[in-house]
Order: sequence, then structure tokens, then C-alpha cells
Amino acid sequence: MTTSDGVDDAESPRPVGRIAAFFDLDKTIIAKSSTLAFSRPFFDQGLINRRSVLKSSYAQFLFLLSGADHDQMERMRVHIAGMSAGWDVEQIRSIVAETLHDIVDPLVFAEAAELIADHKLRGHDVVVVSASGEEIVRPIAEALGADISTATRMEVEDGRYNGKVEFYCYGEGKVEAMKELADSQNYDLSQCFAYSDSITDLPMLRAVGHPTAVNPDRTLRKEAAALGWPILTFSNPVSLRSRIQTPSGTAVAASAAVGFSALVAGAVTYGLLRRNR
Repeated sequence: MTTSDGVDDAESPRPVGRIAAFFDLDKTIIAKSSTLAFSRPFFDQGLINRRSVLKSSYAQFLFLLSGADHDQMERMRVHIAGMSAGWDVEQIRSIVAETLHDIVDPLVFAEAAELIADHKLRGHDVVVVSASGEEIVRPIAEALGADISTATRMEVEDGRYNGKVEFYCYGEGKVEAMKELADSQNYDLSQCFAYSDSITDLPMLRAVGHPTAVNPDRTLRKEAAALGWPILTFSNPVSLRSRIQTPSGTAVAASAAVGFSALVAGAVTYGLLRRNR
């Protein structure tokens, strides 16, 4: 069959899909829960009380130990949505902008910063995909040099959160966001990369051709080993301001090895806050 201009369809070049590296945020790029990390400035601005700060500190400790399963993530969603009802959106953005570097700077894994730089060197887009709120995720992603970020969105009425979630960027929600980006940015997901620490992000990792477990929880580590996926350990938080701007030879080699291993194989994030009863 030929096209209207007489060119044979079989000989027409097909558009080549672009490649992206999708990164989870908490415990993959940074060492803590991004949402809970801002509990102190939220307290200083009168948005949460001292009990919530203490609860967040305890939740952060549990998060670092064991991550979070589906039920705990759901409780977190309900808790955050209810707690933020009535908050002024611009106030939140202002707090995050003013305290971003003081809070996030010491939390960025050097290994993650290098890996991000490597992907950009190879011409890949870097996309941060997180269940945290977009008002927190977007400025962190921009500071990291990511090209795109997608995160949980809260419903807003008259400039304030109304306590409802418009889009929960978690589990299959992350895959939905990735597919939408693949369509709009012409990403070939079979050639793309994904990095996460949590079994709750298994759908996200399965959605790409090159999945990698980073600091995986016990369940994800077992799954990754069974599937032959690469497993990386990031353990060196450094200042965001002093992060490595150019990729090292070692990091480039490691990044290439990740891609090759994934090819041969063929193949989240919040702490444990419980609702007040």
C-alpha cells in the first residue's frame, strides 16, 4: 500500500521514540520522605501543631526502617488530604521555596545526582514521579535538574485546598502519568528507565524496559532478584549545592551496566502516619 504522495508505507521511516529516566523521589533520590521533611516549617507557620510534628518525626523513623505498604500509603493519603484542608496554596509554595535548600540539601544521595547527570549526558529526559504533593515535588525536581515532574495534585477552591485529592500519583497512578507523558513527549517506554525503592512502585518499574531497584525494601528486593533486575544501593547524602555536575567515569560505566543487565533480563514513599481515632 502506498500513501497519497506515492511512498510505500513499508519503506516510510517510523518515528523513533525518545528515552526518559523515571525516578521515584523518597528514598531513591533523597534520604527521607519529602512531605514529612517539611513538617517543621509547616509548624513554624502555624499550619500543623506540635503533636503532628512529633508524629511526623516518628513516622519518618519508621519510613526509613521499612518503607510503606499499600494500606499505610492509603492512610497517609487520607491523613494529608484532611490535614491540608483550608491551607493557602500560595503560602505552601512560599514556605517550600524559602526552606527548600535548608531542608533538602543535606538529603540528596550523591549516587542519585550522578545517575541523573549521566542520563542527561546520554540525551535522556529525567522525570521525577512522586506520591508527594506537586508543590513540594516540582521545586525539588527543578533543583535537581530534572526535565519534568509529576506528583499528587490536591483539589483547590478559591486558592485553598479543599481536602480532596484530584490525582494520586501512586501505584497504578504513576503508570497512568508515565503513559500520558509517553504520549505527549513521544517516549518509548520499552526503552525507558525507572528507579524506585518500594514494592508499591512495582507497576512503575514494570512499565519500562529498564527497571532498577534502588535501596529496595525487603519485598521489592526479593521481586527484583527473581526478575533479574539491577539492584543499587545509594547511601551517601550530600549537599544539593555541591552535587557533582559532570558524571564520573565510574558512574557512566555503572549506568551502562544497568541498561545492559536490564536488557538481558528482559525486563514508594511515605512514612507510617496513622489517623487519629
